Amino acid sequence: MRKPVLLSCCLLGTLLSGCGSMDAVQPTSGPRNVVLFLGDGMGISTITAARIHAGQKQGLPGEAYSLAFEKLPNVALIKTYNTDLQVPDSAGTMSALVTGVKTRAGVLSIPPSVNRGNCPEALKAPLPTLLEEAEALGLRTGLVTTARLTHATPAANYAHSADRNWEDDTTMPVPATGAGCRDIARQFVEFGGGDGVDVALGGGRANFFPEDTMDPEYAKPLGRRKDNRDLVAEWVAAGADRRYAWDRATFEAALATAEPGSTQLLGLFEPSHMQYDADRDTAAEPALAELAIAALDLLSSGNQDGYYLVVEGGRIDHAHHQGNAYRALEDTLAFDAAVAAVLERVDLEDTLVLVTADHSHTLTISGYPVRGNPILGKVRIPTGALLCGAD
Repeated sequence: MRKPVLLSCCLLGTLLSGCGSMDAVQPTSGPRNVVLFLGDGMGISTITAARIHAGQKQGLPGEAYSLAFEKLPNVALIKTYNTDLQVPDSAGTMSALVTGVKTRAGVLSIPPSVNRGNCPEALKAPLPTLLEEAEALGLRTGLVTTARLTHATPAANYAHSADRNWEDDTTMPVPATGAGCRDIARQFVEFGGGDGVDVALGGGRANFFPEDTMDPEYAKPLGRRKDNRDLVAEWVAAGADRRYAWDRATFEAALATAEPGSTQLLGLFEPSHMQYDADRDTAAEPALAELAIAALDLLSSGNQDGYYLVVEGGRIDHAHHQGNAYRALEDTLAFDAAVAAVLERVDLEDTLVLVTADHSHTLTISGYPVRGNPILGKVRIPTGALLCGAD
């Protein structure tokens, strides 16, 4: 059995046409770049409903419509479960995707032998992630999400934590802090691989600022940190060409002056998660597709060694948790728009594009609706009558 330290290395080697020791994992043929798209909570029924929704919004037969990622040449299904749960969470599933090891629910890139919340054991055996190994190989790396940057899916790429909820120092139990565990925001800023994550765009700025910091967008106290550390300032100061953005204006200004191959960008566009796409203020907050393209351009410009980019549609899941089909489908379409935008810009001969989900939700399409029935409307049968429940 291969040792855990080699598992994700072998994954990255497979993606980039190589395998073996860390030094041996170099692309020999095939793709030298990897873009991993993940629709959080985007199960089969969500894809089906989103396909119909997209087609109907354009006045087309929705049932026969195809999303951008449905046109990719290969398709497969994955089994999603944790080692301790039938129905998995995003922390365990993303950890499995980026380390090659199935883990418990609620933990980030640590072995399944470690119980959730056990800081000392988690520190002993962190599982290497694809992003860490990409950085070690000199590739440029990026994370784009509509969730908090410290949330489970993006965090699994750079953090090792016995609990996904340890996003800032206020969420850390005293024994865990005493044992040497660090909160997830700290782990991002103190990331020790290569020159650190080159592009990170999402929400969650409250976890990076002291509690007395005022939010630049909402004119109210922003920070959550009680250790009085300004992690954004620390991150910017740690690199020669690092930029920070918090809204569309600062984002576009950073891109306008970016130096190919050297600029690193941190964008935190909301105190918590970014807005649902249906509610987004387009003048203030970029769309997921815009963030993905910006990351792609920053990672690819002046880069001959390759890059690894993760793009998450994180709020599909959140809308499902709230039982809000409309916002879940609109965020799925925003996710698909990001896929389409990237596919238009990359050469599939040297860039591997993967689109997947981490788990599903209980979205159902009920009854036998007639073709063309509004996907968000009531069910009408072929006679035109509404299909009502027995009660």
